[in-house]
Amino acid sequence: MSDNVGKGGRGDVDRRVRRSRLAAREALIELILEKGYEAVTVTDIIDRADIGRTTFYAHFTDKQAVLFSNLEELSDMLRLSPGSRPGTLFSFSLPLFEHAQEHRRLVRALLGRRGGPTVLARGERLLAAIVRDELLAALPPGRVPPASLDLVATCVVGAVMALLRKWADGELTATPAEMDAAFRAVVTPGVSAMLNGGLLRGDEHGEVL
Repeated sequence: MSDNVGKGGRGDVDRRVRRSRLAAREALIELILEKGYEAVTVTDIIDRADIGRTTFYAHFTDKQAVLFSNLEELSDMLRLSPGSRPGTLFSFSLPLFEHAQEHRRLVRALLGRRGGPTVLARGERLLAAIVRDELLAALPPGRVPPASLDLVATCVVGAVMALLRKWADGELTATPAEMDAAFRAVVTPGVSAMLNGGLLRGDEHGEVL
């Protein structure tokens, strides 16, 4: 049984699957950087990845599925790492900017101007989920999540995405540490005050304080 795995068995099949998926994902990144996401076709991806059409459709339904698999990888990179900076609000921020530096081509393709609205919208949703998780974790014990939580998460995501997009497109030159410091200096004090002071709620008129 072990011989089958080593000689054309399941292990080899799994490796071929991974290679095919990786080839398609890398091809899409290259093509986005060359001509923008909206102009890329499935045929472009197949030709660039040098895989068969049947192989492509065995793993992806369309180019958007390839895109989403790349974004999921990016999301996994940005996921909160609880032990990185214990007790620190938005502890994901420095790892986020460090990962962006390490995977600049991926970030340029997905979050830069050539990515297009579909890419950007999906990226914002994935990042919003990470931010929302951090805000929930930062609430005092027993505190009911406020109605304005998603509003605050949207503001935080906007700040992160603005930094990443300008950096990805070369409009901003900064190190990961510099971007992290700017983000934290602007965003963290206000959100911390809202969390600690109980301001993340609506008043009697339904307005966000």
